[in-house]
Amino acid sequence: MSTPETPTAGLPPAEPQTRFGPFRPTKRPSALFAGLLVAFAIGGGVTTLALHARRPALLMLTPAPIASIQDWSEVAVKGQVAEIFGAQFIIQDGSGRALVETGRRGEGGQLVAKSETVTVQGRFEHGFIHAEVISHPDGRNDFVGPPGPPPPPPGGPLALRGPAGH
Repeated sequence: MSTPETPTAGLPPAEPQTRFGPFRPTKRPSALFAGLLVAFAIGGGVTTLALHARRPALLMLTPAPIASIQDWSEVAVKGQVAEIFGAQFIIQDGSGRALVETGRRGEGGQLVAKSETVTVQGRFEHGFIHAEVISHPDGRNDFVGPPGPPPPPPGGPLALRGPAGH
């Protein structure tokens, strides 16, 4: 038997097939540039959103008498500064007195002056007000604490379930 002569006998052997096409150096730089442009656009958008989200939002509450405030609630009280203790001060109105915690911004006792009438807005917990904003008679507002998420209820999150645990 004789074997038929193949027409490719004089050609070099064929390269094995690969999954990817041949390297085209002219398309890669433009694709890389487009990818970087998209990444910078996304990064700029995320940065802009983050900067806008950090601005303090203030919802002014109507001041209430100190005697009527309840634990674990958002409060606003208007009264006179009776005493100053570093980052804390006592505010009093006709119904009572309350201790106000100002946090780091109030260290040194420079936020308020004794006998100054101020409005304090914040959260009343454990017998004192955690101030978020102190408003002065001249219209100046001191943001002393970020409005954070509400604290867990007394007794922890399981207290909301009730006695049966449901």
